[in-house]
Amino acid sequence: MTQFTISPDGSTLLWTGDGEYLRIDAWGENSVRVRSARMHPIDDTDWALESKPGISPNVHIAIDEESDTATIANGEVTVKARARHWWNGCQGYEAFVCRLSFYRKDGTLLFEETGEGGSLNLRARTYRPITGGDHDITVSFLAPVDEHLYGMGEYQQDTLDLKGCTLELAHRNSQASVPFVVSSAGYGFLWNNPAIGSVDFAKNQTRWNARSSRQIDYWVTVGGTPAQIESQYADATGHAPVMPEWGLGFWQCKLRYWNQEQLLETVREFKRRDIPLDLIVIDFFHWPHMGDYRFESEFWPDPKAMCDELHDMGVKLMVSVWPQVALTSENYVDLKSKNLLVRPERGEDIAMMAWEPCTFIDVTNPATREYVWDKCRENYAEYGVDSFWLDEAEPEYGSYDFENWRYWAGPNEQVGNIYPVEYNRGFYEGQKAMGREDEIVNLTRCAWAGSQKYGALVWSGDVGSTFADLKAQITCAIHMGMAGIPWFTTDMGGFHNGEIESDSFRELFVRWAQFSCFLPVMRNHGNRSLSEPEHTREDMIPLDASHEAILYEEGALKEMVRAADGSPRFYSGADNEPWSMGETVETILVKYIRIREAMRPYTRQLFSEAHADGQPLVRGLFYEFPEDSIAADINDEYMFGPDLLVAPVTQSGAASRSVYLPGDETTTWTDLHTGQVHQGGVRIEAMAPLDVIPVFARNGKSHGLAGLI
Repeated sequence: MTQFTISPDGSTLLWTGDGEYLRIDAWGENSVRVRSARMHPIDDTDWALESKPGISPNVHIAIDEESDTATIANGEVTVKARARHWWNGCQGYEAFVCRLSFYRKDGTLLFEETGEGGSLNLRARTYRPITGGDHDITVSFLAPVDEHLYGMGEYQQDTLDLKGCTLELAHRNSQASVPFVVSSAGYGFLWNNPAIGSVDFAKNQTRWNARSSRQIDYWVTVGGTPAQIESQYADATGHAPVMPEWGLGFWQCKLRYWNQEQLLETVREFKRRDIPLDLIVIDFFHWPHMGDYRFESEFWPDPKAMCDELHDMGVKLMVSVWPQVALTSENYVDLKSKNLLVRPERGEDIAMMAWEPCTFIDVTNPATREYVWDKCRENYAEYGVDSFWLDEAEPEYGSYDFENWRYWAGPNEQVGNIYPVEYNRGFYEGQKAMGREDEIVNLTRCAWAGSQKYGALVWSGDVGSTFADLKAQITCAIHMGMAGIPWFTTDMGGFHNGEIESDSFRELFVRWAQFSCFLPVMRNHGNRSLSEPEHTREDMIPLDASHEAILYEEGALKEMVRAADGSPRFYSGADNEPWSMGETVETILVKYIRIREAMRPYTRQLFSEAHADGQPLVRGLFYEFPEDSIAADINDEYMFGPDLLVAPVTQSGAASRSVYLPGDETTTWTDLHTGQVHQGGVRIEAMAPLDVIPVFARNGKSHGLAGLI
C-alpha cells in the first residue's frame, strides 16, 4: 500500500510514514525542491528561494503502486522515490522508509541518498532530537567519486576542487558560507537552510548537517553546462541588479579618512594628478558612538557640501555602517526598548568590543531594518551619500559562540546564516524606496544564498598582507561566483598592517593591484602602517591646534585623532593613495587603473550577463573549458569573463610564472604583453616583470587591451 500522493496542481509529490512528511516540488526550470519534517507538516518558509514559480508543462509525476515507487520529472531532472515498509524483527514493529535518487532526463544517475546498508539499519535522513526543541538534522548522499565541486562561498584556502573538503556552514570575518555547490557531473545543489552546521564532500558520501532545524530543505537543478546551472540558480534565488557605471572604475579607501577636508583634498589630488576615480569611501568611526548612524559634526561639519563637491568632481561617496550598537549610543535605549537588538541566551548582553562594549541590531526583524534605514536615510542618503559599506555583516561576534544568540527570526543556531541577507535587504529596500533602484551597490563583508538580489558587493574580509593570502583570494573569487554571488572584490594589498615603506609590501601591493584590476570591482583598501617608528609629527598629515597625534600600537606610527575636548578617536592609519608608496608603485597602479578604464565596455558586458543570466565575472578555467580535465583543478588562474585568461603572480620576487592555457588546437591565446600567440592545451612560461600580470586573449578577443599590458 503506497503512501504517495500528488498535489492537486500536479507539481508536488508527497509521502508520509513513521512520523515523517516528505515533499518534492517541481521548482523552476529543470529543478526540484525537497523538504522533509518529522512530526509536523512542512513549513512554508522560502529562505533563499523565490516564491514558487509557475507550473512548467514539462512536469510529469507517475506512481507505481505495485512497487511503491514514484517519479517526478521536471525537464532535465528526474527524482525517483522508492518507498518500502516491512516488519522489523529487531525493533518489533513496522518500519517505513522512502529513498530518493536523482537522474538526468536520459536516465544517468547523478546522486542518491545513502541506503540502509542491510543490517547496518542506516537512514539517509536523520533527526537527532534536541531536548525540549527541534532536531539536529543530517542528510547523506552517495555522489560520483570522480566529480569536481565548486562554489559554497568564501573560505580562506587555495583549494579549488572541493571534493574531499569539510566546510563549516557558518559566517566569520573573511568566511562567507553560501551553500550552493556545482558538480562537474551536471547538477547544482542548494542547501536551503540558514542553520549553523557543516558539509562533508567525502569520497564515500556527502553529508549535510544543520545543528538545529525544523526541517530538511534543499534544491537541485540540472544543466548541460555550468553557465546553464548558474542561470537557473539566479532564476530561483534572484538576479543581481544592473551594476551602475561608477562600479566599473577605481575605488579609493584607506583605514579611515577622519575628517571632511582630508577626504576632499584626497579627491582633489586625484584630479590634479589626472588619475581616474569613481568612488571614495568614508570608513568606520566617523560617528560619535557605534550605533549613532550619523557623522560626528566636529569632523564632518557639512556633509551635504562635501557630497556636492564630490559629485561636481564626478566621484561617488560610500559611507561605512556597522550593525554594532554601543551601550553609550544615543539610540541604544530606544533600540533595546523596542526589542530591536540581538539577545544572548544567557550571560552578559555584550556581543563584541569594538572600541567600547557593543551589541548587534537584529536585522531579521523588519522593524529593525526600517529603524536603521530611517536613521541612515536622514543622516546620510539625504545629504547625497550614494552607497553604503555594510561591514561586520556576519555578524562578527567577539567569540563565535553561535548557540548563545537569539534573533527575532529564531535562535542563531537555526537561522543565523540569514543575517547578511537581511542586513543588505534593509538598505536595498530603503534605497529602492528613494528611487535609487538603478544605482544600488552596497559593499558587504558577508553573504548567504540570495544576497546577490539585494545589490551585495561582497569583499573577502580582513585578510592578511601576504602572498599566500593573495593566492587564496583567487579561489575565493571563483567559488563566490559559482555560489551565485557575481559581485566580488578584495582589499587591495590585504587588510592587516601592510608597511608602506617596506619593499616587500610594495611588491605585494603591486601584484595585488594587478589582480584587482581583473575583479568585478577594483578597490584599494587596507590598514596600513609605517615601518620606521622614529617618524615625527611633521611626517604625518597636518593637524590643526585642536588635535594631536600620538604613537600607537607597539611603536608603529599611527594617527590617533583627538577631539577638541581632548577625548580620543580611532586612528586614521598610514596613507594609502596611489602616490603613497613611491613613484614606482604609483606608476604601476595608475597603469592598471587606466587599463581598467579601457576595459569598461567589456566589464559592462560582463555585469550585464551577471544581471540577466546569473553569470559570474570571475570563472575557473573549468567554466569555459569543462571538457579539459587539466582545467578542473587549476587554482591560480582564472577567466575574467569568457575571453580573458588572468594569471596573477603569487610568489615574491617572481619575474615569470608557469601558465596553463586550456582548450585544444582550435583555441588560440594571445599574450597581451608580448603579442605571442599560443595554441590551447599547453603550459608555457610567461614573462611577468613587476609591472606585468600575464593576461591572454582567447581567440584574439583582446577588448582593446593589446599593447596596454
